[in-house]
Amino acid sequence: MTKASIIVPSYNATATLTETLDSLCAQTYGDFEIIVLDDGSTDATADLAANHGDPRIRVVSQKNRGLAGARNGGIAAARGTFIGFCDADDLWQPTKLAAHVRHLENNPHVGLSFSGSELIDADSQPLGLSQQSRLTGINAAHVFKRNPVGNGSAPVFRRAALDSIAFRPDGETERDWWFDETFRQSEDIECWLRFALTTDWLIEGIPGLLTRYRVVASGLSAATDRQFAAWERLVTKLTPLAPAFFAEHASAARAYQLRYLARRAISSGNGTEARLRMRAAMASSARPLVEEPVKTLTTMAAATLLAVLGPDRLRRVMSLAGRKLA
Repeated sequence: MTKASIIVPSYNATATLTETLDSLCAQTYGDFEIIVLDDGSTDATADLAANHGDPRIRVVSQKNRGLAGARNGGIAAARGTFIGFCDADDLWQPTKLAAHVRHLENNPHVGLSFSGSELIDADSQPLGLSQQSRLTGINAAHVFKRNPVGNGSAPVFRRAALDSIAFRPDGETERDWWFDETFRQSEDIECWLRFALTTDWLIEGIPGLLTRYRVVASGLSAATDRQFAAWERLVTKLTPLAPAFFAEHASAARAYQLRYLARRAISSGNGTEARLRMRAAMASSARPLVEEPVKTLTTMAAATLLAVLGPDRLRRVMSLAGRKLA
């Protein structure tokens, strides 16, 4: 039986898929399969994957169901004891799979293992930024407020743990869902939080920036209104599972989410949106200011300066101060 499955949800991904598959085929841990889930692509994505040349790659094609649906299709096809995800424009460091397999084998109560991520640009060059958070002692409140797991290319699940959150929505008679396909944004955090709220499996991280997560500048602030609306919808959806939990933590989590969106607006040069997001964040809760004063105050200052100075002058100021715009 294959020890690990790496699922690569792919839609019209010819520009980046080869590099992604190269990084996965270069893993130092050898007992794995790669499932390229072609989610109704209209380009040569499926052919590119099929002709890559590594026998560990399988291509599974389906009608377009979105990112959550592509992950679900990949999970259904997976044969591994452990299941990881790598989006078709992201990369894995060569030792990532080995580190997660070792972590999960040595810690039988861990159901979701994740790593930190290095942010890269469209040309795969480091942006000098990273996503990294606490590694242990993670509870549902940490997931809700700060999402330590990070992006969808960071985690590797134990298959048994992932199956513990499988469900079939009303009207679905043929297949299980693990990710909620009605979400086109925030489907990752919805899954992580549902996992934390409804199972006894532990969520733990391992050291290192083992995922390379691609950020395209033009997309940093794209559809932030829809992103926030999706986040609010996950709160509405999951609140019946744990009403007391959401009553206690929703305001602070909303403030953190709005601060995140403010920072995305800063990175894309939109000072007006950044200021509005930060005002809304502080109106929701002062917890980010209390718990992470430096990051919160820096975001406030950058949002204000961006609105006054414009993006080019602000970048020069931040560069002199030795800080990054993100």
